[in-house]
Amino acid sequence: MKLSELMKGITADIQNDKDITSVAYDSRKVKSGSAFVCIKGFKTDGHEYASQASQNGAAVIVAQDKINVPGVDVVYVEDTRKALAVMSGNFYGNPSKRFKLIGITGTNGKTTTTYLIKSILEMAGQKVGLIGTNQNMIGDSVLPSEHTTPESLELQELFYKMADCGADTVVMEVSSHSLVLNRVYGCDFDVGVFTNITQDHLDFHETMENYLEAKKKLFAMSETAVVNIDDPRGTSVVKASSGRVITYGIDKSCDLRACDVRLSARGVIFDIVKKNIASDIRVQLAIPGKFSVYNALAAIGGARALGIDFDTIVKGLRVAKGVKGRAEVVPTNTDYTILIDYAHTPDGLYNIITTVREIAKGRVVTLFGCGGDRDRTKRPLMGEMAGKLSDFCIVTSDNPRSENPMSIIEDILPGINSTGCEYKVIENRKEAIEFAIENAQPDDMIILAGKGHETYQILADKTIEFDERKIIHGLLDKR
Repeated sequence: MKLSELMKGITADIQNDKDITSVAYDSRKVKSGSAFVCIKGFKTDGHEYASQASQNGAAVIVAQDKINVPGVDVVYVEDTRKALAVMSGNFYGNPSKRFKLIGITGTNGKTTTTYLIKSILEMAGQKVGLIGTNQNMIGDSVLPSEHTTPESLELQELFYKMADCGADTVVMEVSSHSLVLNRVYGCDFDVGVFTNITQDHLDFHETMENYLEAKKKLFAMSETAVVNIDDPRGTSVVKASSGRVITYGIDKSCDLRACDVRLSARGVIFDIVKKNIASDIRVQLAIPGKFSVYNALAAIGGARALGIDFDTIVKGLRVAKGVKGRAEVVPTNTDYTILIDYAHTPDGLYNIITTVREIAKGRVVTLFGCGGDRDRTKRPLMGEMAGKLSDFCIVTSDNPRSENPMSIIEDILPGINSTGCEYKVIENRKEAIEFAIENAQPDDMIILAGKGHETYQILADKTIEFDERKIIHGLLDKR
């Protein structure tokens, strides 16, 4: 591909229209004929590796800051992250134009909603690509996932593979980080879905206002916006939308409203009110909790935006299964129940604990921690939420990263102490799980919150295997 074709849509002065064989933003992946794009990351700046890229055979270097690398062409652009996104799309032939694209953003519910939409679209006979926190999928084939939303180069490569496999629609989680860092820049979303927004990622965004503004970027890129109008910031998202809007909720007047909601341990059942007119559409979803009603409504809105009929939607939701690490019951053959859930925000804890409360016959025991090198201000809030709603708490470690695990726990404790809830601190998470099992009482509901689908734990100097399912079964086998 000629450099001019690769950089189509980017304002740049191209002096030498070379043939380009690949695109890279990691100098270690540069080969002869590559275009190396200097992007600024969290810890490193690609401009510092321009010389290494040149030595590895780069045909051209794309930069936004002045660099001195003799013997290689340098093309300057205003924003290398945007340039990388556009170049990646051009390199792979802008594959997202070959299918419908649905983006889902919000603090909670993104992963489950992607799977619900996938189930509906497959019921409609479509082949569906999925990109998200748990995994990437093309139909039934599973691909590994490192980020909620991949960097633009990897994202466009995924789009290319999905298009080549005949995907009719791709549904993807769109993180606030990816929107700020332009990983989805240049993507034309047929549908953007807003689930909710509560405190998270303030280590990156600094304020809730910045966090919201990041989320709203998706809806300036979407032909149709599907918005949870019950969320206090839903109206702001509607105003930021550039196209058609479909609103959903339970409490407020909207386009798709759930009424006659019935919650049970087996899942949720509710009826749909369309634009304030009652219908005979009854929805069943085998995932318990009020939050599941909102996730189902988000999926219904996304499917309706693509013209899927209600009969197909109802059938797709009826056969939809739960997602690994989301209210996942671990088979134990005991007189108590253990659930694994990804809840890592105050609102996430509220959702899972209140859901368990609806079905619990005995105590609700919540085991949780907070991630290191992340928003410290939510730690006491999580302690307070867990303490208010649980009968007993076990405060432990999550992914401490470079922080001292006990320092993280000490940030949590003021919140839980304010509630008067009984609790125990056990820094080692495996030992904390062992304590929960050894002290379980009949009919207890034990929630292991924070890890969810993750099968590892990130420590200061290494990442270790940490699959809570294996740990639970190992401890039970020992007993």
